[in-house]
Amino acid sequence: MIAEKIKWVRIALQPKGSVMKAIFKHILWCGAFGFIISLLHHFDKPVSQPILANVIPSIVLGLLLVFRTNTAYERFWEGRKCWGSIVNNVRNLARQIWVSVDEISPEDKDKKITALNLLVAFAVTTKLHLRGEGVNSELEDLMPSTKYIKLKIMNNPPIEVAFWIGDYLHQQYDRNCLNSYQLTSLQELLNSLVDNLGACERILKTPMPLAYAIHLKQLLILYCFLLPFQIVDSLGWWTGLVSALVGFTLFGIEAIGLEIENPFGYDANDLPLDAICETMKRNIDDLITLTPNARSHTENI
Repeated sequence: MIAEKIKWVRIALQPKGSVMKAIFKHILWCGAFGFIISLLHHFDKPVSQPILANVIPSIVLGLLLVFRTNTAYERFWEGRKCWGSIVNNVRNLARQIWVSVDEISPEDKDKKITALNLLVAFAVTTKLHLRGEGVNSELEDLMPSTKYIKLKIMNNPPIEVAFWIGDYLHQQYDRNCLNSYQLTSLQELLNSLVDNLGACERILKTPMPLAYAIHLKQLLILYCFLLPFQIVDSLGWWTGLVSALVGFTLFGIEAIGLEIENPFGYDANDLPLDAICETMKRNIDDLITLTPNARSHTENI
């Protein structure tokens, strides 16, 4: 129990992953303005206006913030589901290619390994594409040099990699190393990979409507501006501290929404895409070490 309590306190106080850095200035402004209002009230200036509490009802602002956060989390979770599907489809494709494609010539195994590495390359290019980055050295060991050079000039590298995988599958079908049922099954998995790419692009390129974001920010600023006038008569010199705490709460909720609505970047709260791609690479490397108990196509006849 003591260890759990210590862990809880450590998580509550850790700066990494927190939005404190993003909202620190907002909190200071709220506290400073609240202190100024309490100072004016101390000198009997008519700054106490409790009626201003009716300008923006707290429940209205709360509902807007909840909607903002829920919408952002839906985008984050949808992105995680898409990448979970990418992982599963890559594993299933790799497993079926490794087991189902017959090796009727000595170089067939090398071609299968190249195809399996292209599956990892699809995930890596998808990650880079979503981050707006170009093809880099991460991909150099996952494909032949000719493909790597060609990939650098492509506008959508994941689509090109998916094309190479599909082309490999059709080549094996034409060589009678795959039957039509196996080809159809593998093509469905490949199509699912491309669908996941499109879903991630939809999340990336459909941000929160600008009018909503602007209006929410305006309401937050207005609410925090009016708050000291509402509470100064009751709290006196504590007005600045309470205003800062309220600002921490409200601006923090909004900042969380901003932090997670695009889950494909490098922030502490974004999806761990680098680790996910590394996991897929390890899975493929492990698979390549296994020897499938498969017969050649000629033996199946």
